[in-house]
Amino acid sequence: MSADAVEKLSPEQSWELLEGSVLGRLAVCVDGKPDIFPLNIYAADGKILFRTAEGTKLAELACNDNAVIETDSFTSRIGWSVVAKGRARTLVDSAEIEAADRSPLRPWVSGTKTTYVEIDVASISGRRFIFGPDPDREIT
Repeated sequence: MSADAVEKLSPEQSWELLEGSVLGRLAVCVDGKPDIFPLNIYAADGKILFRTAEGTKLAELACNDNAVIETDSFTSRIGWSVVAKGRARTLVDSAEIEAADRSPLRPWVSGTKTTYVEIDVASISGRRFIFGPDPDREIT
């Protein structure tokens, strides 16, 4: 693989990509069992916000508040991936819930998703990729 094929992004570049994303994957682990959930997100000011209903996500975050959000995008020629790690908490304060209601975050599917979860990001990393053939395995 060419050294130019993968670019490590700065935290600022990673945040810029994350803040422009609306779809992410939440990864959690409870009792040594990993789980992952696709969800729509809103990221700003060092935090990631999502809405959910009562169920598995909330139960798992109640057991272990360590969470990872991954988001990515790609075309046929380039791609990028950002991973943000932090602690999740359910918003319960009415002022925080009102502020979350004013955010651009909206559910994509109908249903009752009245619970806001906020992840306070402690670390973020990103990579940009340029796709191409594997020079060590090029088949002619």
